[in-house]
Amino acid sequence: MTSDHPASTLQELAPEVLRAHLASLSGLGPGRRRLVVLLGQLGDFDSLEYAQALVPALPRLAAADIGVLAIAIGDQAGRERFCGFTGFPVGRLEVRPDAELHRSLGLYPGLELLPGPWPNLLLMCAGIGSPGTLAEVLRGYTGDRRAPQRFAAGDTVAIGGLQIQGALFERAGGSGFLRPFELATLRLRNMVEVLGHWRTYVPTDHHLTQRGGTFLLDADDRILHHHRDRGILGFSATMARPLSFLDPHLPPLTPSP
Repeated sequence: MTSDHPASTLQELAPEVLRAHLASLSGLGPGRRRLVVLLGQLGDFDSLEYAQALVPALPRLAAADIGVLAIAIGDQAGRERFCGFTGFPVGRLEVRPDAELHRSLGLYPGLELLPGPWPNLLLMCAGIGSPGTLAEVLRGYTGDRRAPQRFAAGDTVAIGGLQIQGALFERAGGSGFLRPFELATLRLRNMVEVLGHWRTYVPTDHHLTQRGGTFLLDADDRILHHHRDRGILGFSATMARPLSFLDPHLPPLTPSP
C-alpha cells in the first residue's frame, strides 16, 4: 500500500518509533519541521537517485529550517562512499545493519515470492511485485518534458572509462527538459559505481528488496506528507519532479539573472 498525503486539517502523529528516534537526535526532536527519508540498501537504485535529487534542495530546506535525516541499510564504509559519490552530507545520513526500523514503520519489504533475495529482486526489476518500475525505466530512455534536464551542455559525464559530453543530449533533444537517454545515463553511472564497489555499498544481500519511505513532519510531530515506496524506482509519487511535495514548505527559487 502506498500513501502520499498533503497536509490536512487534522494531521496524524508520526509513528511512535520514528518520533522516539528523532527525539534522541540533536536538532531533530519536536520544535521544527523535519524531513526523514528511509532508504533501502545504500547500493539501491532508489537510494542514490533520491540522494542526488535531495542535494540541490538542501540549501532551501535549511533556509526553511527543515531538518533533514536519511536512514539507509549499510555500514560506515558504505556511508562514506555513498556520500562521496552523491554529495549527500555524511552528518545527515544514518546507517543501520538491518531493516528493523523500515519494517516497524510498515515499509514494503519487497517481493517475497521465491526463496532468497536475488530471485525476488530480479522479478521486481521485471515489474512483478513492483508497480511502476518498467514505466519508470522506459522514461529514462524516452525522456520526459515534465521533468528538468539533468546535465548542462558543459558537463562531462564519466561512466567508467567512458566520457559523455552534456552537449550530446542537447543536440539530440534540445534543452530545458529531460532529454531521451539522459536519465538512463545517470542511472548507468550509478550502477557502474555500485557494481564496482558492491560489498562496500551492500555488505549483506538480505535486504535487497526492501523499499523505503518519506516522512515530512511538522514541529509537533504530525505528518505533513508521507510516501511509502511500492517498488523499485518508486521513491516518489511524482517521479518527474520527486521533491514536488516540498514546494509548499520551501522558499521560492530565485530566478537566475
